[in-house]
Amino acid sequence: MKIAVAKGDGIGPEIMDAVLKIFDAAQVPLEYEFVEMGKWVFDKGFNNGMTPAAKESIETLGLLFKGPMETPKGKGVKSINVTARKTWNTYANNRAFLSLHGVDTVFSKAGIPIDITVVRENIEDTYGGIEHMLTHDVALSRRFITRPGSLQVIRYAFEAARQKKAKRITCGHKANIMKLTDGLFLECFYEVAKEYPELKADDIIVDDLCMKLVTRPDLFDVLVLTNLQGDIVSDLCAGLVGGLGFAPSANIGDHISIFEAVHGTAPDIAGKNIANPTALLLSGIAMLRHVGLTENAGVIENALLFTLESGKHTGDFGDKSIPSLNTTEFSQAIITNFGKSPAIGARPVIPNKPGTPAPLKLQQNSMMVTSESANETITGVDMFIESDEQANAIAHKCQRHAGVKFKLVNISNRGTQVWPTGSVYTNLVNQYNVRFESIDDSELNQQDVIGLYVSLSGNFKICSLELLNSWDGKKSYSQAQGQ
Repeated sequence: MKIAVAKGDGIGPEIMDAVLKIFDAAQVPLEYEFVEMGKWVFDKGFNNGMTPAAKESIETLGLLFKGPMETPKGKGVKSINVTARKTWNTYANNRAFLSLHGVDTVFSKAGIPIDITVVRENIEDTYGGIEHMLTHDVALSRRFITRPGSLQVIRYAFEAARQKKAKRITCGHKANIMKLTDGLFLECFYEVAKEYPELKADDIIVDDLCMKLVTRPDLFDVLVLTNLQGDIVSDLCAGLVGGLGFAPSANIGDHISIFEAVHGTAPDIAGKNIANPTALLLSGIAMLRHVGLTENAGVIENALLFTLESGKHTGDFGDKSIPSLNTTEFSQAIITNFGKSPAIGARPVIPNKPGTPAPLKLQQNSMMVTSESANETITGVDMFIESDEQANAIAHKCQRHAGVKFKLVNISNRGTQVWPTGSVYTNLVNQYNVRFESIDDSELNQQDVIGLYVSLSGNFKICSLELLNSWDGKKSYSQAQGQ
């Protein structure tokens, strides 16, 4: 079986070499095609951080094993890590956080075991990176949460929970504030939960989740979250088990999957042969299980756990009274311990049933659309305008443009209503949301909205607009604070 391998930047090449040496010693039946990705590829003039040949290889092989990669700062380029995940629709980021005997944390010292799986949505949310300067003072980021994308990752999370033999799966969210976006994600969670009656499905507001994770992490089993919240919570969970150096990461898609180390490139120690390869090795072990090489995965993981349990460590962790090992020595210690099992947390060694990661050859992009169960109508429009005037003056001008189809409903600034009621203690910026709705809730069309836009543009610079949609009379847009 052939897979694509990208060694990465900084310490990437040396920890990747260490992991592949362990794989070779364990006679893992893999062949490697090394591809060009990372900061050094950016520097060669490839703006997406990978060569066309690398992209073709990964799409042919269907599996990428990658070291940590750096995104150049201040050059207007996107993160290669995010680009790779989004380009190949690896919609589920699966990160397993386990207490490791030999890696001391406050919880291991207290005898509290941790076994948490975080499934993070990997494509949508603010990681779409769709941003605009609306005025010289106001930046906008668009946050997309979609029903098909949410269902995709949530169903994966339930399947992962079933495979783990978990008893509980929890949705972390902020639907109390972001009622439409996080509300949609939460709605999809409970929709999928009906298909898995054996699992206790519940939800928790994400800030409360973070507090409980650092006080009682043993209460949680499988977590599923949106992209940004999942990013933060997964790094928090890494801190519970010793840091990112012990946190594997799998990015799973229907056709292509990526297994990687998510810690930094550590350029200050690059080339010194002292980096800890554990996170990348754990990601590699997850990759082996993903392609059915379960026996190799079990042997290598037990050897790693035995090595950690026996007190061997690199310089970034462990008992300081025991001399640390360099990268080469640490990987060799793992190889020496093949066939041994730790006293605590030994993994099953199951005979290999290898599959093939090679994806189907797609001829066109997949379109994910759910059926629309209600009639959609346009009932108004939000016009985002630039102005440094007071709200009453803006309202006076806007009312002149409303015509016979629109009525001015409210004006807000940074999401807080400032007209028709508000407070002089609300600080303002030079960008307002002016909301028009149809008179008597009558149906509008896009030509009506364009007419209002043209008229209103005589007084204001219109930065952007959003249609106000309703489905069977149910308004599907948020209200301003104080409205």
